[in-house]
Amino acid sequence: MAGAPGVVTLGAGDRALALAAVRAELRAATIDDDALALAFVEAALGLAEQFTGRVLIVRELVAELGAAQGWQALPAAPVRAIVADGVAIDIDAQGVGWVKGEGPLRVSFTAGLASGWAGLPAPLRQGVAMLAAHLFSDRAGSAPVPAAVSALWRPFRSVALAQPVHA
Repeated sequence: MAGAPGVVTLGAGDRALALAAVRAELRAATIDDDALALAFVEAALGLAEQFTGRVLIVRELVAELGAAQGWQALPAAPVRAIVADGVAIDIDAQGVGWVKGEGPLRVSFTAGLASGWAGLPAPLRQGVAMLAAHLFSDRAGSAPVPAAVSALWRPFRSVALAQPVHA
């Protein structure tokens, strides 16, 4: 899948806001390597997406789905829009995108919880900034990740015990 969940590249405006959040977390007006700190922010956002099971910042994704009878769920959520020719499409109340069509399908769709860094819920932003600051300050990897990171993200976690089914 192109632009998969867990692979995040921030735009310029979001990069500045995220960097400011990391600086605040580090209690530093400046830091010695902004590019490294931003790389840690994008890594932390990717980890947050994997932990929560949600795309956090809106972006375009492409899914290649095999041939199947019936509805197929798109591999990322929350879905905002689906673009696919010759197929039936639906987005359910939980933000799961569904497609139904003949043969293998290539589906473009937009997914994401917020349009940018500022639109993310505060606990998600704080957990990302905290993790990025931790990664930045403990590059040797000798200290454990603060437990508060997962505590901040846990309310947003989507866990499924079974494959979703479209009615």
